[in-house]
This record gives sequence, structure tokens and C-alpha cells, in this order.
Amino acid sequence: MSDLETVQDHRSKIKSMIERHKLVEDLVHRQDMQRHDIVESMVQQNNQSELHRFLDKLENTEVARILETLSSDERQVLWQQINEERKEEILLDVSDSVRVEFVSEPKQKSQSMVIRVFDLHEGRLRQIPIFTREDLAQAKPIWVDLVTPEDEQLAWAREIFGVNLPNPKELTDLETSARFYEEENGEVHLHSAFLLDREDESRNVPVAFVLKNDTLFSVRSEELPVFRLQRLRARAQAGYVSEAKDVLLDLYAADVEYSANALEDEYVRLEEVGRQVFRSHMTNEQAAEILTAISVEEDLNGRIRRNVLDTRNALSFLMRRKFLSIPQHEDVREILRDIESLDGHTNFLFNKINFQMDATVGFLNVNQNKDLKRLTIISVVFMPINVLAGIGGMSEFSMMTHAVPWQVAYSIFIIGMIGIGLLTYTGLRYMEIRRIRNHRLENN
Repeated sequence: MSDLETVQDHRSKIKSMIERHKLVEDLVHRQDMQRHDIVESMVQQNNQSELHRFLDKLENTEVARILETLSSDERQVLWQQINEERKEEILLDVSDSVRVEFVSEPKQKSQSMVIRVFDLHEGRLRQIPIFTREDLAQAKPIWVDLVTPEDEQLAWAREIFGVNLPNPKELTDLETSARFYEEENGEVHLHSAFLLDREDESRNVPVAFVLKNDTLFSVRSEELPVFRLQRLRARAQAGYVSEAKDVLLDLYAADVEYSANALEDEYVRLEEVGRQVFRSHMTNEQAAEILTAISVEEDLNGRIRRNVLDTRNALSFLMRRKFLSIPQHEDVREILRDIESLDGHTNFLFNKINFQMDATVGFLNVNQNKDLKRLTIISVVFMPINVLAGIGGMSEFSMMTHAVPWQVAYSIFIIGMIGIGLLTYTGLRYMEIRRIRNHRLENN
């Protein structure tokens, strides 16, 4: 059996396991039985154990090929059953489009020291394990990546490499003139914002870069998908980076790519919102939900625009100060062209968001006008009735009907009021039907 046939056979088995898992899960949810949660947990564990055992028999490259052939939902189910120690190696084998789906790392429950040191080995980035100060002192890195480091570890890097590194807890928004500068000792400082787009939140995370003696130092307060994606690519492809400035430029390029992916997701979500907006009828509750969704997309679009603008400023600073080689200048121009294309997309989305918001507000106005119309009809119908009711309450009415028993007089009076109300409503209804008929005739 060929490798392709083997992958297809394994893919068919995995898809059948996932489908069986979903089918049994749906059946359990539909049944009204005692100990529902226990039954569901047992069924889920059995299916997951079977899938987990089957994956353990496959090579990393086989798992990578299978992931590329599955749908996005199926990939997520399969990814949860892969051992954590294998995930990093599998990510090196999958394509970029699939890799991007898995690079988003979960929120850190607590801030702990993370210091990653990389050097070049056979044209690839290689991570050097750092456990003590001596390990860091012996390293000859081109990239030192610090994520929420403790004060002691931050002091190690400052003393060993003689570099002025900022504390990630103190990274805040700075003026443009204070974010990009060169010190007298040759250190190049750049403070940039990188996009973090999760399902439950979207925000810009400040990152400080320092270039000194052919080494790039990056400091930030939390892990970002862009950095993980860059590490995986540089480890997987020989010659992907050759020096510290290549790492920096590739991080900015990956950030632009990440922003482009976020824009694509925003297009999909706005299309779904658009299908809800362009309906014949919309309740006020539905309109409120749509306005909330639109406001979230507007906020994300603004963050993406700010993110790429910050990247453009950083790249322009590097070009103006002539820190880059000729090939690196070409890379920067390519990144700037990508940013220009993103500007057009963000402008289009801003217009689309404004249009959908105006349409939703228009539905609210239509609903309000309908309510006012109903109140107006009720007021017109009851206006003559109120006049008659006022007359019936006068003493003159009792004088005019003194020869008639009051039970008969007031019964006739009430029936008369109801009749006048019906006549008024019928007249208004006839006028409305006639108006609609004339409008249709004019359109035809």
C-alpha cells in the first residue's frame, strides 16, 4: 500500500471515529434519562480513548497530513487528542494555513517567568535550554525572547548582555517619537503593538524590541500567536533567518499576516450579520443584538488598523536610519505593500459596518413608527367616544333623559359610543386600504 493510500485509509478511520463521537453525543443529549451527565461522560471518554490510542500509533508526519485533509471543526477535535509533547513537532510538518489555526495559545492563568534563547544551527533557529544564569552567560544567541520574566531573570539578561531592557509590567502606550530611537551605545529600541485576537477578546499587546550587537531582545507581558508562528517557521525552514534583523522583520511580517487573517474572519462574521440585517422584519431585541455584534467588529477593525499603522511606523524608522541591508529593504517594501492592501480592506469594512449600523437603526425607527401609528389610530378611534363620554357625564344629559329609565338611557348611550368607535375604525381602515391600492396602481 502506498503512502497516499495509507494516509487516506487512516483519514477515513479517524473521520468515522469523529462522526461516531458526534452521533452518540447527539443521541445522549436527546434522551431524557437519569444520570445524563454520567452517561455522556462515559460515552465521550470511550470515544476519545479510542481516537487517542489510534493517534499514538501514527507518525508525526502522518498526523500532519491527516490534519491538512480534515475540516476546521474536525481538526479541532483531533488536535485535542494529540499528546502535548507531540504537538510542537507536528506543527513543524503541517502547512502554514493549518499551522495558523493552532498557534493561538491559551490565556496564562498566572504570570510566570519565560525566557527563550535561540541561536542559528544549520540555518535554522535552535532553542537553547536556559535553567541557570550560567546557561544564559554561555549562550551566543541571535534572539532572546522574554515573556513576563521575573526581576532576577531580567537582571541576568541586562548584566550578561549589557543591554537596557524595559520591565514588561511597565510597557504602556508611548508617543510615536518616544517609541523608536537609537541610544549612544548603539542600542536600537522599538516599542510596537501586536494584535491578540481571541474568541472572547481582541486587543493590542505592547512589545519592546532592542537590537544590540547582532542580537534581538523582545520583551512582552504575555505570549502572542505571532511569536509562536515565527518560532515554528524558523525551526522548520533552513535559511528562513540568517541574523537578528531578519527575525525582527519576520515578526512584523507575521503580524501583518495575522492581522490579514483577523480581517478575513471579520468579513465572515459581518456577512452573517448582514444576512440578519437584510430581513423583512426585525424585532427591537434582534436589532439590539445586531448592534452589539457590529460594535465588536468595529472595535476589532480599529485595532487592526492601529496595529498595521504601528508596524508601518516601525519599518519606516528602520529604513530611514539605514539599519537594513539591500535584501532586507526589499523585504520591508513587500511588507509595506501588504499593509497598503490591508488599509483598503479596513476602509471597506468601516463603510460596511457603518452601513449595517445605519440599516439596523433604520429598522428600530420603522418599529418605533409602527408603534406610534398604532397609538395614533387608538387615539383617533377613542376621540369621539371620549367626547360622547364627556357629554354623558353632564347634568344636561340627565335632564334630557329624565323621562327614560336611566338603565335604558345609558345602555343606548353606550351602544351608540361603541357604534361610533366601530364606524371611525372602519373609516380609517377603508382609507388605508384605498391608499395602498392607489400606490400599487401607480407603481404598475
